[in-house]
Amino acid sequence: MARRGGAEQEAGEERFSRLYRAHARDVLAYALPRAGGPEDAADVVAETFLVAWRRIGDVPSGDEGRLWLYGTARRVLANQRRGERRRDRLSSRLGSELAAAVAVPAPQGREGAALLRVLARLGEEDREILMLAGWEELKSPQIARVLGISAVAARVRLHRARRRLRAELAAEEEGAPEVSVKELGLEEGR
Repeated sequence: MARRGGAEQEAGEERFSRLYRAHARDVLAYALPRAGGPEDAADVVAETFLVAWRRIGDVPSGDEGRLWLYGTARRVLANQRRGERRRDRLSSRLGSELAAAVAVPAPQGREGAALLRVLARLGEEDREILMLAGWEELKSPQIARVLGISAVAARVRLHRARRRLRAELAAEEEGAPEVSVKELGLEEGR
């Protein structure tokens, strides 16, 4: 967009200000029942007036300006709906592709059910580090990178989380800790 001269720019700014003061509520009232919610309607108003600012020389005067703004808002709404449909289709497609591509190895059987109950009782940090080690099969240095901590801190946290897991499993059911910890790949040495 070419830069306007000083007087021309001031005139354009003043015209835009008058246009906004006169019709912003009208455009909002137009957008509210047509948009997905108040936030979307506010986005429509903002985008409509951005177009008006960029094309202030094309905006007609008087009531024709309001009609021009409605037409612009209508196109903005249509673009918004198309974008939402594209996002929904992409999200749905990616969700099904990811679900098919990534099978989460959930523990099976009686031991697996006990293990899931115990994991749910552990703190979020313990659960995360144990799952990184067991389900993502990461070693301590890799876990450290994911968590943004030192490798030594990752080893210590993993050791402590394993100890808490064993204690919880022992309380859950006699004999389950060794089998379940190995099932998850959480045995020492990783």
